[in-house]
Amino acid sequence: MDNEIINEFDIQNQKSVGTEMAVTRQAQEVQAAMVIAKRFPRDENAAFARIIRACERKSLAESAMYEYPRGGTKVTGPSIRLAETIAQNWGNIDFGMIELEQNNGESTVMSYAWDLETNTRRQAIFTVKHVRDTKYEKKALTDSRDIYELIANMAARRTRACILAVIPGDVVDKAVAQCQKTLAGDNKMPLEDLIRDMITIFDREHQVSSVMLENYIGCKSSAFTRNDVLRLARVHKSLSDGMATRAQYFDVGSSGVGIAVDSVLTNSPTASPKESENTEESKQAGETSIITAKQVTRLYTLAKGNRELVNSILLEMDYDSAKDIRVSDYDIICKAVEDNAGS
Repeated sequence: MDNEIINEFDIQNQKSVGTEMAVTRQAQEVQAAMVIAKRFPRDENAAFARIIRACERKSLAESAMYEYPRGGTKVTGPSIRLAETIAQNWGNIDFGMIELEQNNGESTVMSYAWDLETNTRRQAIFTVKHVRDTKYEKKALTDSRDIYELIANMAARRTRACILAVIPGDVVDKAVAQCQKTLAGDNKMPLEDLIRDMITIFDREHQVSSVMLENYIGCKSSAFTRNDVLRLARVHKSLSDGMATRAQYFDVGSSGVGIAVDSVLTNSPTASPKESENTEESKQAGETSIITAKQVTRLYTLAKGNRELVNSILLEMDYDSAKDIRVSDYDIICKAVEDNAGS
């Protein structure tokens, strides 16, 4: 018993000594970096020229901005790749992320950016639970590689924010403008004309409507960016070359269906006797239960055999197939199918 206590004390003592040595070594490295930064300050004109020259590369320009749809529009900003490139070429900046602690299924992480020359520092400390959100549930992570990738992904956005906080704003704005200029290339057409021409080409050559393009991009066509036009151009080439089919990119039954589904969800109508023939069965099965094969058959009967209609509505409701439908959503989907089948 005494030996076990002594061994445990020795292990803890070794860990604390190791931690102190790591902290001391890191402090010495930072001090040395700051001394070098003071001795060899950045040439801001040369650094700015390097940043603009890097933004002239098309591969960087294509990944220079992050985008995601919100409320029918696009939220955009400099990506982590552009932020890293600016920091590397601006010089005398230390940035990255450090995992401070890991226990009880979560990690405490610090993202930071430090201008060693001006001693300007930004940091963000946050907690990452070792859980991956899937479509239907939260999955606990146990594999060390999965945990690392999750932490790195969560830290990237904070690191980007820290870098952009220590880099002069006008430098970032000029870099973004150069990336947009690089994407435009020799094409002087306004973005609105490019979008309109792209929609016309898809409709004429591939029978893909503007609604299908908007569903693919994730926002209204009026909010498309040059990056979106480039994405659509690559899809057009794949379709034209026969390397992919229309169904691999687009929901071919999406035109006009989403409106009917939204109206059903918004109005939340009371089910008629015909639509509620399985109410007692639904109550017994519970809201999270899956519908029966008989109910699936009835759904396709209401659609008058139009499987594309059913699949489109299922996608609107975040279902991959009819056999996955929960009892609690069954009447809503039946109503949407019935409304669209009769239109």
